[in-house]
Amino acid sequence: MAVHTKVEQHFVNELAELRKADLIKEERYIRSPQGADIAVEYPPRSAVKQVINFCANNYLGLSSHPELIKAAKLALEERGFGLSSVRFICGTQDRHKDLEQKISEFLGMEDAILYSSCFDANGGVFEALLNEEDALISDELNHASIIDGIRLCKAERHRYKHADMADLEQQLKDTQAKRFRMIVTDGVFSMDGDVARLVEITALADRYNAILFVDDSHATGFVGKTGRGTHEHHNVMGKVDIITTTFGKALGGSAGGCVVGRKFFIDILRQRSRPYLFSNTLSPVVVGATIKALDLIQSSTELRDKLDRNARYFRRRISEAGFQIKDGFHPIVPIMLGEAGIVQAMARELYGEGIYVVGFFFPVVPKGAARIRVQLSAAHEMHHIDRAVEAFSKVGRKLGVVK
Repeated sequence: MAVHTKVEQHFVNELAELRKADLIKEERYIRSPQGADIAVEYPPRSAVKQVINFCANNYLGLSSHPELIKAAKLALEERGFGLSSVRFICGTQDRHKDLEQKISEFLGMEDAILYSSCFDANGGVFEALLNEEDALISDELNHASIIDGIRLCKAERHRYKHADMADLEQQLKDTQAKRFRMIVTDGVFSMDGDVARLVEITALADRYNAILFVDDSHATGFVGKTGRGTHEHHNVMGKVDIITTTFGKALGGSAGGCVVGRKFFIDILRQRSRPYLFSNTLSPVVVGATIKALDLIQSSTELRDKLDRNARYFRRRISEAGFQIKDGFHPIVPIMLGEAGIVQAMARELYGEGIYVVGFFFPVVPKGAARIRVQLSAAHEMHHIDRAVEAFSKVGRKLGVVK
């Protein structure tokens, strides 16, 4: 049945308004493996341009690592491409259990359950564990996947002001009549690169007998002394009840995610979590490569240490160049520019200078808080970073952002 012309016209007009306001999100076509230097076609069907990539979640530079490619090929040959099934029917291979054991041990937890993405993991936790007798208390800047997962749950919903421990405690006090309370926070907040205050949050969880849930997608593999995440960074390992994370960022950058935690939580998720029960199992190729990524990370902190040096160097250089950034140590470095139009113009100009970055603006971030989110990688060398700072300075002066 054809779409009614009224429907078509509505969405055509909506897209036209987004283009007019310069708020369209455009996709670029990468014609090379992911890395620090990539070949990009943008706008589509234009000439291919060699650029330095500063907007990937490829934190440890493992997306095209030869050892991961080798492991993926071996998994393809030994276990096939896909299972054509969900886990509880005929979709569980021995390698899935190997990865669950390896990631749970790495994160210092009892057990793990795999999902096709961390978005699905976050969509499958809350509804499976909580109901209308319970309460969820969530940081207001949590990731969209957490927000969507909470919407699926019948528990009473509360939001506390970002990183505001007094507000969190008040909401814990206000919900004491509930059966269970769950505090929900990102470990690292993806738009600002700031780290959750887990020392205080774990103390509040203990004081008020609350379950603590942390999404550590922007931390697993590289935050903390040995890359175990924000709970290691804050020295609170063993005090977080549930962690969700992704294999699609530092751990190879392909796909997949997981929930790790106490075994009884994981056992319940295997029985009730809808994205797990009704989605195809993770490909053996992804499983094999992710196991290799964890092996590499645990064998040495070299990549994690290089990433840390790169992030600190870029933060110092870009601040000296006159740009306003969010304080911190994380390789997410938001360069605050304020307005969407400036962000869009700057991203285009930087692309012309051979620097690939993307602007973020409302509704992804609040109005007036538009920024370019630079992401450092262990794949970057100092000459990449120096070139980026030089380009930012040149374009910033042209657009009147810096002097």
